[in-house]
Amino acid sequence: MELKQLRCFLAVAEELSFGRAARRLNMLPTALGRQVRLLEEELGAPLFHRTTRQVSATPAGAALLPEARAILDRAAGAANMVRALAAPTRSLLRIGAIDSAAAGLLPDLLYRFRRARPEIETRLVEARSVQILPLLLSGRLELGFIRPPPQQEGLRFEWLLQEKPVVAVPKGHVLATKRRLRLEDLSRQPVILPPPATRPHSHGVVMRLFALLEEVPMVAQEAEEKQTMIGLVAAGIGIALLPEWAARMRVPGVAYRPLDLPEGTMLPEWSLGAAWAERRPGPARDHFLAMMRAEALNAGASSRTP
Repeated sequence: MELKQLRCFLAVAEELSFGRAARRLNMLPTALGRQVRLLEEELGAPLFHRTTRQVSATPAGAALLPEARAILDRAAGAANMVRALAAPTRSLLRIGAIDSAAAGLLPDLLYRFRRARPEIETRLVEARSVQILPLLLSGRLELGFIRPPPQQEGLRFEWLLQEKPVVAVPKGHVLATKRRLRLEDLSRQPVILPPPATRPHSHGVVMRLFALLEEVPMVAQEAEEKQTMIGLVAAGIGIALLPEWAARMRVPGVAYRPLDLPEGTMLPEWSLGAAWAERRPGPARDHFLAMMRAEALNAGASSRTP
């Protein structure tokens, strides 16, 4: 048995879906299915019942599941032990971050952390939440700033904030004449929409807001990257709903307007938090989290000072 095969088996067993497991491991479904078949051939037993609608573990698969977890945990622990022995004295903190965190939250935090703890080297990896999660669980990242993940064994998540929405509109658009927009202003407007497969959180926000209008958005174009979405807005193809940090990307022909939401409206898809592997020791990570929490407390105290 190869560790790669066991990782593929474990992902399918936990997700009960080859598609979701492939996205979790950042693999093609065909490649993941091939690894599972190779494992089944080596063991001489089918590990999953597969139908067009569902996947479930066979008795052999259910028996293998706790053993696979134990083997992978032991392998990760051994690898971390060797890395720790081979590592130089200077500590390394590897941080994964989605675009919102990398552009909005982290620059100031990283600057202050490096001044406070110069003996700890930091490396920043920009990726999507679904890509960061397996890197945290495998020990290739110590800390991740991501959207709220599904409940996942071995993962801790600490909520930090909910981002506010802005609307990117062409400068010649009637909505650009307003200082602030209401949800009703978006009715029947062509929208640049993030694809659900690769940007599920951003897609979900747009769908949730248009559901409050009792409408389905008029999709003018799908685009994955925010820079591309803003470029399409500049070309007059439609409007785009974005987290507020995106308004820092100044593009000729684009205006950003704050969007006022009905009282009590929550956008959990645009929440942002810190995640880490619960059972993995991480002194450098813990120093970073302690500084972040202290700054949050100080900011809260300052905002309450008359």
